[in-house]
Amino acid sequence: MPRASNALAGGPALVLQQPTSPARQLVLLCHGLGADEEDLRPVGERLAAEFPQALVVSLRAPHPARSGFGYQWISPDDLDDATRIERVAAELPALRATVRHWQRRSGLGSEATVLVGFSQGAMMVLEAAAQAGGNALAGRVVALAGRYARLPATNPGDTTLFLVHGKADTVVHYGFTVEAAGHLVALGADVVADVIPFLGHEIDTAVLDLVVRRLRTHVPKRHWEAALRQGVPPAGGGTQ
Repeated sequence: MPRASNALAGGPALVLQQPTSPARQLVLLCHGLGADEEDLRPVGERLAAEFPQALVVSLRAPHPARSGFGYQWISPDDLDDATRIERVAAELPALRATVRHWQRRSGLGSEATVLVGFSQGAMMVLEAAAQAGGNALAGRVVALAGRYARLPATNPGDTTLFLVHGKADTVVHYGFTVEAAGHLVALGADVVADVIPFLGHEIDTAVLDLVVRRLRTHVPKRHWEAALRQGVPPAGGGTQ
């Protein structure tokens, strides 16, 4: 598959699907700690097969991991709640700029953009969407086995959030997803949370099936509300 060099802080990226006609969706993948852009290839290839008109790109985190294996979005060394917030905040401008770069390159806006992150990458996409400065970064965010560095203070607005977590995850406790879902519902956000029994810190076929189903069938809350105001139920589902 072709590799696309990106001058922004996200670094090199792996283009898993480039439609021959203009893309209708943009899917950006963010891997976890100690991995690289190849790590989420199975996720990207599944989404590419399901959405053949999508530009699907797996990003590489900007920093080599201190372990010597792969890359990281933030350092896990001496990490506590305060330093996590600081380190994530320092990286968000580069990630947001990288998303905007691929939006410009694809000719697509936030509504057609899907951000998918696993573990540390999930934290980054959640935070990037939460702190987009009032302008939605993506229409949909899929956070797999992740958490917020800090729960958002405001409703993410036009962004639909899909949170998926294994109940047997020993790396990032599923309680972070349960807490985030309750918090987001209280803010009035459009969020769907799935906690999967016996699943560890991983992405298996069942998770991919679930993600595809959510993307295909979930009607964004804002569309429901607009249709109800007009007295007509919305037709169809999510990403086509």
